[in-house]
Amino acid sequence: MTLNSSSSSSLSLLLLLLSLSVSLNFISSFADISLGSSLSASNLNQSWPSPNSTFSLSFIQRSRNSFIPAITYSGGVPIWTAGSTPVDSSASFQLHSSGTLRLISGSGAIIWDSNTQRLNVTSASLDDSGNLVLLKNGGVSAWSSFDNPTDTIVPSQNFTSDKTLRSGYYSFTLLKSGNLSLKWNDSVVYFNQGLNSTINSTVNSNLTSPILRLQPVGILSISDVSFNTAAIIAYSSDYAEGSDILRFLSLGSDGNLRIFSSARGSGSTTRRWAAVTDQCEVFGYCGNMGICGYNGYNDSSSDPLCECPSQNFEFIDQNDRRKGCRRKVEIDSCPGSATMLELPHTKFLTFQPELSSQVFFVGISACRLNCLVTGSCVASTSLSDGTGLCYLKTPDFVSGFQNPALPSTSYVKVCGPVLPNPSGSLQAEEKSKSWRLKAWIVVVAVLATLMVLVVLEGGLWYWCCRNSPKFVSLSAQYALLEYASGAPVQFSYKELQRSTKGFKDKLGAGGFGAVYRGVLANRTVVAVKQLEGIEQGEKQFRMEVATISSTHHLNLVRLVGFCSEGKHRLLVYEFMKNGSLDNFLFANEEGSGKLLNWQSRFNIALGTARGITYLHEECRDCIVHCDIKPENILLDENYNAKVSDFGLAKLINPKDHRHRTLTSVRGTRGYLAPEWLANLPITSKSDVYSYGMVLLEIVSGRRNFEVSQETNRKKFSLWAYEEFEKGNVKGIVDKSLAGEDVDIEQVMRAMQVSFWCIQEQPSQRPMMGKVVQMLEGITEIEKPPAPKALTEGSVGGTSVNMSSSTSALSTFAASAPAPSSSSSTHTGVSALASDRNIERASSSLLRSSSPN
Repeated sequence: MTLNSSSSSSLSLLLLLLSLSVSLNFISSFADISLGSSLSASNLNQSWPSPNSTFSLSFIQRSRNSFIPAITYSGGVPIWTAGSTPVDSSASFQLHSSGTLRLISGSGAIIWDSNTQRLNVTSASLDDSGNLVLLKNGGVSAWSSFDNPTDTIVPSQNFTSDKTLRSGYYSFTLLKSGNLSLKWNDSVVYFNQGLNSTINSTVNSNLTSPILRLQPVGILSISDVSFNTAAIIAYSSDYAEGSDILRFLSLGSDGNLRIFSSARGSGSTTRRWAAVTDQCEVFGYCGNMGICGYNGYNDSSSDPLCECPSQNFEFIDQNDRRKGCRRKVEIDSCPGSATMLELPHTKFLTFQPELSSQVFFVGISACRLNCLVTGSCVASTSLSDGTGLCYLKTPDFVSGFQNPALPSTSYVKVCGPVLPNPSGSLQAEEKSKSWRLKAWIVVVAVLATLMVLVVLEGGLWYWCCRNSPKFVSLSAQYALLEYASGAPVQFSYKELQRSTKGFKDKLGAGGFGAVYRGVLANRTVVAVKQLEGIEQGEKQFRMEVATISSTHHLNLVRLVGFCSEGKHRLLVYEFMKNGSLDNFLFANEEGSGKLLNWQSRFNIALGTARGITYLHEECRDCIVHCDIKPENILLDENYNAKVSDFGLAKLINPKDHRHRTLTSVRGTRGYLAPEWLANLPITSKSDVYSYGMVLLEIVSGRRNFEVSQETNRKKFSLWAYEEFEKGNVKGIVDKSLAGEDVDIEQVMRAMQVSFWCIQEQPSQRPMMGKVVQMLEGITEIEKPPAPKALTEGSVGGTSVNMSSSTSALSTFAASAPAPSSSSSTHTGVSALASDRNIERASSSLLRSSSPN
């Protein structure tokens, strides 16, 4: 087939147009920057834009006569800079003819260089994702800004473990384990979180090639060849909202890693997520010896303030307080003796590698004195959270953090006398008084008139509304504030009814009432307990609740709030994701399939002991729990143990005979100390007995009152001691741990501690503080005597047995078989007898205020 000349011309024209179109598209996608091109700091309008002008490379002005070349998003938001050293207006940024990018000062000195002069670079381009690429022949990349990040990551950019973001003293890396790591001065790791807390612990600690990505919608995730899907680390607060929005991850000069968002063309940014929630917990934020705080308020959403510890110090630079403080008189030049400045609610941040060399377990006085007499120590911090930790700080670098909620006291070595800082609130009050004195002539008449009107209207309102239920509720709220500090949040019954969806999602039930899952208005997940049998007066109930809420420890479940409206009495607790310990220990009987390895069990045992120790020995008033059992040991998302239901015994009216049976003697079968029903005083040693039984269950994975053919029909705790004497430790340990790496030394310690705790005589049982020391291996453990083969609840050889079909909490017989129908009369008499003992035991409990 042939074509005439006219057809041939048309076809040639068509091919030419098509070729031209393809060429134009290629040029628009890759706007090449030719060798020899340059930008001048004196001309900020000069730039190298991406094809659709979303990004551009140009000089930006940092301050007066201070410039730096940067890739910026539409509107001027920088995402990459050529180095970190600003230059003056005489500088230039060049794509040199040798194929290297250079930042050159006015004198010709090279400030920054891409070092690509030997890679045969022919051109450069800035694409629409913000990546500056140096290209070789054939369009192959020789260097890119994505592979050489400065302080920011944008969508489409892969951040791997061999890359680093830097900003001032701070750096950010992605570890092989998948964790995000923030460092100060390339030495102190003050943040190390991420993947290990978001995926199953069975994943290897070291991944093959983890990649951190920020998706355009605001999801920060990590992918690896070993993952089926990417693991999500965080969501930006504006996740998937809006259009034409750039979200980027940036390391600030303040040491915090954040996700920002910027609308196209706006030139402004908004914080959407931060790795370190409280900025004051960033190491070195306020420089050496600087104290970071919020002017007395815990408002971590605002920028913190930097202060010196006292007037014994001065700022290194008054115009930049983040540079830290120095002593006005150095210790070596002190004319008198050195002393320790006390800083309440303050701690000096201690992270690795300091954590391994500067931490001690001593009391608050020893923590202060040890630093005072040690020449190399300049400051110390003593924690009051039940851990007993003391940090001694060396002169290298000391970073302080102050917050009214911090359970710690710090000390700084100074040359006496101590000169405390003036209170900021007092200064504000003085200014307010001064202003009022100057204006008193103007306002005195107005104030007098207003006061008269307020008194008249207030009196009338009180007379008319004093019997209103709303008024009574309001008065009760103010009464709580008057009589108790640090009171919990008060919720209305309707609020809690709404948050629990009508009390539908039931988590469990106990002697005090049912517990439901709830979600508060601020999306906080909580556990709501409906109390039953509460007949205390309004004021007394609120005071008891305030007392419980003021008890804070790492291993105690925190009380968030309460509700008291008429007959409705509810408590709101923090939600514990993994439920109670019994779901894991007795997985076979529950059929849940949940199991714990030995190390987790030992940590739970130790955490529980520390929580009970705090209740017994470290609170202002001793709190006897009275119902230690696996069901009252809850586990958070990291399987940390927290004791629940402490302090609730006082909420039940002691005159209520029925509820004394269920609560004053609340011991669940197998955990009840002998003295409960022996008319003996109830002290903290009763909790020690219960803990010993729980500890034995943690080791064995079996109920301590269990009897079977394997135990020769003996109570398990007695059989376990006999096997322990024979050296058959493996026979006692939970069979589900077979094949695991079990620390036999820890198992032996735990079993010996258990046998000491379950001694019949309270005086033979150790204090809980001693229990912690024995478990930690600090104190040697003597061989425990054999527990006596007594049936729990027996008094003088007569078994006191109570039967109840409504609650396991009212069952006291440890191993005796259930009574037959023929012995029902005897059971009734026993119940009445035990009831009298219960009343005496309850009275002893109320009289007792300290452990034996």
